[in-house]
Amino acid sequence: MLREQPFITLIMDPCSTPPMHRSAARFTFLLIAVTCCSFFFLVAHAQKQPALASENNVSTRCVPREREALLAFKHGISNDSTNLLATWRPGQDCCRWTGVTCSNQTGGHVVKLDLNGAFSFYPPLVGQISPSLLSLDYLEYLDLSSNNLEGSNGSVPEFLGSMKSLRHLDLSYVPFLDRFPSHFGNLTNLEYLDLSFTTFFGTLPPQLGNLSKLLHLDLSWMQSVQSTDISWISHLHVLEYIDMSNITLNSIVNLPIVANMIPTLKHIILSNCSLPSANQSIAHLNLTELEDLDLSGNYFGHPVASCWFWNVTSMKSLRLDGTYLHGPIPDALGGMVSLQHLDFSYNGNAATMTVDLNNLCKLQTMYLDSSLSSGNITEFVEKLPQCASSKLSVLSSPSNNMTGTFPNTMEHIISLITLILTNNSISGAIPPGIWNCTSLEYFHFGSNRLSGQIPLLPRSLRIFEVPMNFLSGVLPLELEAPNLQNLILSFNYITGEVPRSICESQRMAFLDLSNNLFEGELPHCPRMPNLRFLLASNNSFSGKFPSWLQSSSSLVFLDLSWNKFYGSLPTWIGDMVNLRILHLSHNTFDGDIPVNITDLTRLQYLNLAANNISGLIPPSLSNLDGMTLKHPSGSSEDNSYSMAFDESQDLFSLVMKSEVLKYGAHGLVALIGIDLSLNNLTGGIPNEITSLSILSNLNLSWNHLSGKIPANIGSMKSMESLARPLKEQPFWRYPTKLVGFDIFKLPGPVI
Repeated sequence: MLREQPFITLIMDPCSTPPMHRSAARFTFLLIAVTCCSFFFLVAHAQKQPALASENNVSTRCVPREREALLAFKHGISNDSTNLLATWRPGQDCCRWTGVTCSNQTGGHVVKLDLNGAFSFYPPLVGQISPSLLSLDYLEYLDLSSNNLEGSNGSVPEFLGSMKSLRHLDLSYVPFLDRFPSHFGNLTNLEYLDLSFTTFFGTLPPQLGNLSKLLHLDLSWMQSVQSTDISWISHLHVLEYIDMSNITLNSIVNLPIVANMIPTLKHIILSNCSLPSANQSIAHLNLTELEDLDLSGNYFGHPVASCWFWNVTSMKSLRLDGTYLHGPIPDALGGMVSLQHLDFSYNGNAATMTVDLNNLCKLQTMYLDSSLSSGNITEFVEKLPQCASSKLSVLSSPSNNMTGTFPNTMEHIISLITLILTNNSISGAIPPGIWNCTSLEYFHFGSNRLSGQIPLLPRSLRIFEVPMNFLSGVLPLELEAPNLQNLILSFNYITGEVPRSICESQRMAFLDLSNNLFEGELPHCPRMPNLRFLLASNNSFSGKFPSWLQSSSSLVFLDLSWNKFYGSLPTWIGDMVNLRILHLSHNTFDGDIPVNITDLTRLQYLNLAANNISGLIPPSLSNLDGMTLKHPSGSSEDNSYSMAFDESQDLFSLVMKSEVLKYGAHGLVALIGIDLSLNNLTGGIPNEITSLSILSNLNLSWNHLSGKIPANIGSMKSMESLARPLKEQPFWRYPTKLVGFDIFKLPGPVI
């Protein structure tokens, strides 16, 4: 299965752990998540082939008895939120109703009832499954998936076991709260059974072995189901697809022997099943049709070479991620010439890979994340497929202690779309041959030892991430990458000015130039409508506050700290209405704090420390609803980001929804705060500031404030510190909590 590519990755964390189950839809935006979920269901249901008697092109009206049965079913529905059954009316031709299919071959009888709710954000049907369905004597196909049809008691209707004409039954995502029923074993004509993502519990019944015509069996991700005996599977003589993911099989030691008795098997998916081992031996392997084997998430912990499946040359997809297999990967892998997808990631860095993959011409994706104990990148690349028509599109090998220099030529991997080699010890220059990878979109090389200048980039590139290396010199005058969305260059030694050509990347969403040696002014880039993150801290940028940011209404995170910016803050700063983080400390900005800054109602962190700002603290700071319970960060209408942008590897993870953000390797945590310290502010502390009820850090030290401390400052229940760090340090080096207290030169007692 192809995995989604990350939207943003930054500094790699070698200690991170993989998720228990990776499925399609991984980056973080709500709109993308909903779209991906809809696509997932579309694909899943498009693959279901019921093999019905005929099409719904009937010339006769529906059978009255069956129309009444369907109306009785509708009567058992208490909520039809999407009007799925709106066409179901008395006296109408039921063969024309939504979800109903009749067949001429059966005299107009109903043969198919498809009411799946896969395309709805909420379950469209709520209620119970009516026994009136028993009147549909010719019904072959029943799909009620993704609906809340568990009824008042959550039990599976026993009468379903009497519908013996059924060949296709899909009740997936229906939240039954019941023991796994044995009466499904009565449906001996079934060819397709999907009960995945239900809330059954108990033990799988042996009666499932009665389903001798079954081609497709999906029992995955049920709530709490186990099996201590899977011998019944051997009776499913024509089975092609079985998915029992997340079913507890911790006592099963004969799995490959049972599976070997079904030579028709093409797909075996048993991820996260607590299987104890995969080192069984089989004298004669009958699984000559096997294409897809997924054993991910089972802790085997034995040598990878002892696994039973290495001689299955028909394999197209092999998932062994999270199995903690170790030792040398056997040479037999190089003989799996049909292999398209290999996932051997997150296995504890205890394996080695010296096998020659030159002949795997069909290989498309290979994931080895955090699995290899060591390796030389040059030798590794030389063992990849050498075919003239190589299809390798994804190569992911981060956190594998790889050393050496990346080869200058990339002709063998010119088909790559994604290259992820973060958190290794690869040295040398970025190969100039990258320009020839005309399909390359994702280039992740952070936390290595790369040196030299950044070369010209391929025009196809969307993500270019090389943080925490030793890159130097100036950026190319022409970046030649108009499709760039993420450009992450932080923690390097890049010098000179940022070229104007960067503005041609109008899709740019994340631009991180921080912690380099850049100088001069930021280029004028008014046509970056999608820019959300601009990080330019710890450089020598100069000039006034960039005027082009006025058109950056999508900006969420702006960090210009520790530079040489000067002048007053613009009054239009309040136009950046989506801003959550504004960090401008350690520059030479002057003038007053613009009153318009309080128009940033989503702002959760404001840092203007160590500038030359004067005047009063605006009382209207109380309008910063992002720091109050009136507008908690997780409840805004724009939930498209929680700022947890990582590939399960990044130290950079901003979790706006939970008031906790991490920035860089040692970032500020509990980052709902205001820091106006080390300026020339005068006047008093406005009482209104105490209305910022979830403010956790307030630093007003080293100013010229006077008057009394607000009487109700003690009502700020979330306040953790009213101070400054004992020693001023750059933003990315702040401790996780501000410690110590500074002296406020305010007369009178604290009231």
